[in-house]
Amino acid sequence: MPEKAISVLRPGATFGVGSLPHRSVSEALDFVWSSTDIPTIPSLPRRSPAEGMIAQALVGIEGVSVGQYGGISVDIAQLDVDQFITTDLLSDAYGSFEQFLATFHQRNRGVDVVKWQFVGPVTLGAQLHRLGLESSVAFPLALQAVRSHVLALEQAVADACGGITQIIMLDEPSMAEALEPGYVIGVEAVIDLISGALAAVDQQHISGVHSCSHIDWGALLATGARVLSVPVPSVNDEVAMAEMLVAASRISDLLEHGGRIAWGAVRTDGPISVSAERSWKSIVEVMCALVRAGVDPVLLRRQSFVTPACGLATHSDGVAERVFAHVRDVSIKVAEQATASRLTLGS
Repeated sequence: MPEKAISVLRPGATFGVGSLPHRSVSEALDFVWSSTDIPTIPSLPRRSPAEGMIAQALVGIEGVSVGQYGGISVDIAQLDVDQFITTDLLSDAYGSFEQFLATFHQRNRGVDVVKWQFVGPVTLGAQLHRLGLESSVAFPLALQAVRSHVLALEQAVADACGGITQIIMLDEPSMAEALEPGYVIGVEAVIDLISGALAAVDQQHISGVHSCSHIDWGALLATGARVLSVPVPSVNDEVAMAEMLVAASRISDLLEHGGRIAWGAVRTDGPISVSAERSWKSIVEVMCALVRAGVDPVLLRRQSFVTPACGLATHSDGVAERVFAHVRDVSIKVAEQATASRLTLGS
């Protein structure tokens, strides 16, 4: 069972989110196997634009082509929402993914959980809509593509890695935009698209949603994801804090039923601090606010992951190393607090 596989992980266990800046697949693999508790299958858009999350999802869609430098063209006459979409692991789009699988047994030292991500249907549909497709075509086609690729990649990981538990995250940077009033699809359609894509994840694995934009906790929780991957909100952002606290009872329900929150504790959208102190202070303040709102403190710490806030493709390899060092520092402190809480409460 997936719960058993992740229950043995320490509180605050770490994994990666988004893309990495490496141009070398072997160096990226060294990095993902050494930098986090849960190895994250890398995507390297600097190595090849084909590894960008939109480009990966477009592979195998008849009528859509991705150029050498990432440009996308669409032949609307050839599009078919019901077409069978193949996933070619030998294509350049999956170069890093395939190499992770090919070297898994060589590199693995007892890890029984891996994490990987794929673009979500809302973000992919939004891109197809911007390319000129009607929303009635763009979003169903996006859902079909995401489901097809997730099913294929999920099976490829199982074939290469055996019975390992997979944490499979849908990356939805466009979710906040899609939830704004007047968007081309409604809120219920947004939730249904994500839920439909998550349904492709086998029950023996763990589904999740990542969004590094403004967080609508209600919509995220409504998707049915087992892991919510979100940036730690700033306590100075009164709106963000209020929206989180309004959802406190539903966050409690998620945790009580085995769900988890992956806190994007280390920001990646500006200068990277020299220490993890500010990141640690922020996550403590947010957790304390949730506890005051009624969330169980032991569950909250025990069932939290710690990650960067977003991907690192626009940074350097050195910055990625520093970010993940901060992530590790915050993670260790979360684990220490979780242990202290259990001892204090006698659990």
